[in-house]
Amino acid sequence: MSEYTPPKVWTWDKESGGRFASINRPIAGPTHEKELQVGKHPIQLYSLGTPNGVKVTVMLEELLELGHKGAEYDAWLINISEGNQFSSGYVAVNPNSKIPVMVDHSTKEPTRVFESGSILLYLAEKFDAFLPKEHHKRTEALNWLFWQMGSAPYLGGGFGHFYAYAPVKLEYPIDRFAMEVKRQLDVLDRNLAEREYMAGDEYSIADMAIWPWYGALAKGLLYEAGEFLSVHEYKNVIRWTDQLSERPAVKRGRMVNRVWGEPASQLPERHDASDFDTKTGDKLKTGT
Repeated sequence: MSEYTPPKVWTWDKESGGRFASINRPIAGPTHEKELQVGKHPIQLYSLGTPNGVKVTVMLEELLELGHKGAEYDAWLINISEGNQFSSGYVAVNPNSKIPVMVDHSTKEPTRVFESGSILLYLAEKFDAFLPKEHHKRTEALNWLFWQMGSAPYLGGGFGHFYAYAPVKLEYPIDRFAMEVKRQLDVLDRNLAEREYMAGDEYSIADMAIWPWYGALAKGLLYEAGEFLSVHEYKNVIRWTDQLSERPAVKRGRMVNRVWGEPASQLPERHDASDFDTKTGDKLKTGT
């Protein structure tokens, strides 16, 4: 392999981006005109069942589990492989064109909330739930929420891209990001050795943010990299992952806007609580 010498001025090569080349570009803004659909509930979510999307659907389902009727929501599928995130309507509510984005129509003027961590914090404050009230505990929960926001790009855009999606396998970036991901897992494992949840003895938005990424990784489900990363070593992360996986709201939230895997685990769109019984992938396929 020859060494790469960067040019004096970088130019965009659309053919060099690997699996996601068709949806990555060096400019922002819409590519086509299309308004977003709006359903019957105050909260409108536009998302996909990737880890960042699952954070929010788990939170909404947890709020509903607590009895917060105002957390009822419509979850619209945004197919990023088809460029749905570049429509004019989507860009208007999320100029960064990433999933998820939420619009709260219960406010005097509709409130747009983009970035998954911001959405979790917004919902926690709106419904006074899943964020400790005591100052020290609240700060600890926010420490871990923002840890996830800063760490996951190394896991997804770094390790995941070069290990699973890049057009060629390169030793240096895979080694570099594998080292960092294992360090992150060790950070989590040491923390969870001393406490039940990420921020202490209270289940919080910090757990909801971290679980979809690092829980899936610890169970060998993310990028099929479990053996490569020796994830069995992180026993405290696995214990915590299994504990959260048994929560009914987590089970439901993981299904929303999911369009891969077992058909019974897929709920492409969610507009009513009854959809979990009637509109999963297996039911839509058989027409039952």
